[in-house]
Amino acid sequence: MANLTLIAVRRLPPQRGFLVAAGLAEALAFLEGFDFAEEDLGYLRDVGFDQSTLEAFARLRFTGDVWAVPEGRVVFADEPLLEVTAPIAEAQLVETGVLNLITFHTTVATKPARCRLAAGHAQVIDFAFRRTHGIDAGAAVARASAIAGLAATSHVEAARRYGLRPSGTMAHSYVEAFPDERTAFRAFATDFPTNAAFLVDTHDTPAGVRAAVDVIPELGLTGPVGARLDSGDLATLAVQARAISTAPGCPRPRSWRAAASTRTSSPRSWPRGRRSTRTASAPAWASRTTRRPWTARTRWWRSATDRCSSCRPARPPCPGPKQVFRDPGGDSGDVVGLRDEPPPGDRPPLLAPVMRDGRRVGPAAPPGEVRERHRFDADLAWLPEAARRLADPTPLTATVSPALTALHRWIAERMAPTSTGAVRRNGR
Repeated sequence: MANLTLIAVRRLPPQRGFLVAAGLAEALAFLEGFDFAEEDLGYLRDVGFDQSTLEAFARLRFTGDVWAVPEGRVVFADEPLLEVTAPIAEAQLVETGVLNLITFHTTVATKPARCRLAAGHAQVIDFAFRRTHGIDAGAAVARASAIAGLAATSHVEAARRYGLRPSGTMAHSYVEAFPDERTAFRAFATDFPTNAAFLVDTHDTPAGVRAAVDVIPELGLTGPVGARLDSGDLATLAVQARAISTAPGCPRPRSWRAAASTRTSSPRSWPRGRRSTRTASAPAWASRTTRRPWTARTRWWRSATDRCSSCRPARPPCPGPKQVFRDPGGDSGDVVGLRDEPPPGDRPPLLAPVMRDGRRVGPAAPPGEVRERHRFDADLAWLPEAARRLADPTPLTATVSPALTALHRWIAERMAPTSTGAVRRNGR
C-alpha cells in the first residue's frame, strides 16, 4: 500500500510573518542512509521483536519519492513543505526523523532571517555555537543561518564543512590574561590586523572603547575594525560606543562597528547569539504530518475528510498529492492545489521532485557549498512589507484551488453514510 505523508505548518508562531524552509539536505541524507545496522537489530531482538520482523528490518531501505519546497524559500501556514510517497511501513518509520529535521532547521533558519530584517543593511554574523542545544546543533544553526543570509559564522568547523566565512572576536578570558585592556587589544590587533574586533566590556565599557580607539592609530589599522558588547544595557552602550568612536578628532577606520551580540535592535548590530539561536520567542511551532493511503478503506477516507472539515475548516483538504502556486507579484497569498493540475494564471509551483525510488533527483550540493541564500534573498525582496514586520506582522494566507476543493467534496460525498448507516464504497 502506497502512503502519502505530508509535512506542513498548522499556524505560524507568534510574531512571525513567514518561515524559511530548511532542513531538506539533512532529510534527504537521512532517507538515503536509512537502514538497520547489526547493533540496531540486536537491540530490537533484546526488546522482544521476533525473527521474521528483524529479517524484514534488515532488508528495509527507503524506496519512496519525495517532493519538497527548496531550502531558502519563504513559506506560510497550511502549506506543504514536504511530501513523501512510499510503502506504508517505510513512510511511517521515517516520518518522525524527517519531521524533526524539517521542523528544527526551519525554526533556526527563520530566526536569523528576522535578525537580518532588524539589522537593516548591516551584516549579521552567527555567534550561536556556545548556546546551541548540542554540538551537532551548532553546525546546523551555522548552515541554517547561511541559508538566511548571515555573512559569517564563529563555528570554524561549520565554516570549513559548508564553505562559509569564519569570523570571531576575543574572549573575556583573553582580555583578563593581560595587565590591562589596551595591552590586550594591542596584542590581538597585532595578530589580526585586517579584521580586529575588540571585546570592550570586560571591565568598564566606555573605557574599553577608548582603549580600542587609541590602539587603532597606534598600530595603523585600516579596518575592518569593531567593538563587541556582551553585557549590560546593550542598546545604550552601543550608542555610547558609537559616540566615542565618532567624536571629533578621533582617528578611526570608516568600517568601525559598535556591535551588540544579543539584541538585534541595537544600532549597527551584527553578531547573533545567545537568545537568538534558541528562538526564545518561538522555541517550537505547530508542524504536523498527515498520512493518507492511496488505496484505503472508505471508512478511513471518511475519517480523514471529517477531521479536515470539522476540526479546522481553513486547513487544506486532505486527499491527493499537493502543489503550492505562488503569486509572483506578492499581491495575494499562495494557492494550495493538486500536484498535477495546471498552474492558476502565471503562478509558478514551489514544490519540486527531490527524490525518486529512494534516490536523489540530481546530484547533492558539493561539500563546502551553501547555494540556498540566493533563494531567500529573492523571496525576501518579494515578501510584502506587512509580512516582513518584526512586530505584529500580517502573513499571507493560503487558499485552496477549486480542483482540490472539488476532490475533497467528491470524496466526502461518497464516504457519507447511506440511509441504513453503512458507508458507501466506490460511490455506491
